[in-house]
Amino acid sequence: METLSSIESFVRSAEAGSFSQAARNLGLTPAAVSKNVAKLEARLGIRLFQRSTRSLVLTEAGELFLAQVSSGLGSIQAALANVENVAGKPAGTLKISLALSFGRDYVLPVVHDFVQAYPDVIPDLHFDNRSVDIIAEGFDVAIGGGIELVPGVIAREIGRAHIIPVASPAYMANAAPHKMPDKPAELAAYDGILRRSPQSGRLRSWTLRNAAGAEAPVELNARIIMDDPEAMCHAALLGLGVAMVPKLHALPYLESGKLLRLLPKWHADIGPLALYYASGRLMPAKTRLFVDFILGRFRELDIAGKFSALPRKS
Repeated sequence: METLSSIESFVRSAEAGSFSQAARNLGLTPAAVSKNVAKLEARLGIRLFQRSTRSLVLTEAGELFLAQVSSGLGSIQAALANVENVAGKPAGTLKISLALSFGRDYVLPVVHDFVQAYPDVIPDLHFDNRSVDIIAEGFDVAIGGGIELVPGVIAREIGRAHIIPVASPAYMANAAPHKMPDKPAELAAYDGILRRSPQSGRLRSWTLRNAAGAEAPVELNARIIMDDPEAMCHAALLGLGVAMVPKLHALPYLESGKLLRLLPKWHADIGPLALYYASGRLMPAKTRLFVDFILGRFRELDIAGKFSALPRKS
């Protein structure tokens, strides 16, 4: 499939006369198209283009190769589309990377609806709290946060990862100073359920912001340290202290009243939650269908609104 992508980059570049225009047509960056062509040249052991700052001209070998492959490219694309269809329906295995609790609690129920609607597509779910390399590891789709947006990968945002302070009602009732904090500096009076970065091993630090743009660092007295936000929520449920966690992890406990959100006008934004997939015109129909299905259902469920720590607009 990598060679096929390189051939398509070559053919579209030859047709357009530039890597930039080919990139726009393919939904890639010019650097990605150039890299694909360079890989193809290395594989073939020939130079396909004469390059300059102003022009892109086929070599004699490039003209011969273009004549041999351009007519067949459309046939290959049609064959790929036909292979993945059974009785006119998208089919095949769909390799998907998911963050652990987010994937289990929010994506899996939607995947259930997807497989009911499209039984010939088999989701192959990989639950892991790490930043995967979609292309190198062969994933069709990744859903979560913190994935590097490299050339050839598209991200469709589904919400923001907002960090908020939470604690149990019992802890807040019994812990000094026996009142809800009014500003971030007052969190220093409480026990902290701190988070260690699994990548660096360092304790995470947070800077809260409000709607007016004011910023304030968070300082908590270390009571316990862990590296999983879901476990941090459970520690907060046990009354061990105040936890700084993504709202998406705390949401079920906030809705049930088992956890309280402290400082409701303040939060930290650590980036987007997104659906990631490889770009290009060769995207299988099953992948495109799954992407559209997930995005559409998440809009219906207002996932972005539920995960946001910002006040709801009236």
